[in-house]
Amino acid sequence: MKKQAGFTLVEIAIVMVIIGLLLGGVLKGQEIITNAKIRNLENEFQGVSAAMYSYQDRYNVFPGDDDRANRFPGISACPSADCGDRDGSIGGVFNSGTDADESRLFWLHLRNAGLIKGNPTDKKQPLNKFNGQIGVSTGLNVADVIIQTEFIGFTKVPQKVAIILDTRGDDGLSKSGSIYGLKDDGTTSAADYVTDELYHIYFSL
Repeated sequence: MKKQAGFTLVEIAIVMVIIGLLLGGVLKGQEIITNAKIRNLENEFQGVSAAMYSYQDRYNVFPGDDDRANRFPGISACPSADCGDRDGSIGGVFNSGTDADESRLFWLHLRNAGLIKGNPTDKKQPLNKFNGQIGVSTGLNVADVIIQTEFIGFTKVPQKVAIILDTRGDDGLSKSGSIYGLKDDGTTSAADYVTDELYHIYFSL
């Protein structure tokens, strides 16, 4: 009778160990990438807030709200569509697509002041590490999120990242503290990030 070839228990165990190591390496690699993106987003927040306060320190007005922004060669005479109204707040929604809104002028003024990189004629919000927008505005009252001060907002933030950001930097709750969240439609409660989807994250200043 011909002896059948096959794997021994030892060989199968070795294969399973190798598969486990490979899967562990892949998962660990994904975790490292996610953590790097979280750190990058936190650095983006710190960089934007530092640029905003540097501008305010230099010119005694928020970027975007500056009614004398024509101090920069690339900005036309004030008042104009390139100048703010100096009312002490940054008007317009943080992810506005309207060039005349102060939340868009914010980026124009920072670029002209050399405080962030970019074309000095560009009013567009920059993209974050998750290909969502970074935006700044004053005050937000949507769903269960109420912010009365200036804030920096990020769109298209994955659930896992939103939870880590809010837990590491605040209280882990989407509607309280200094870090807030809404679902990525911008109008619906994040409900403490319980569902696997994208979110808006807001850092109040």
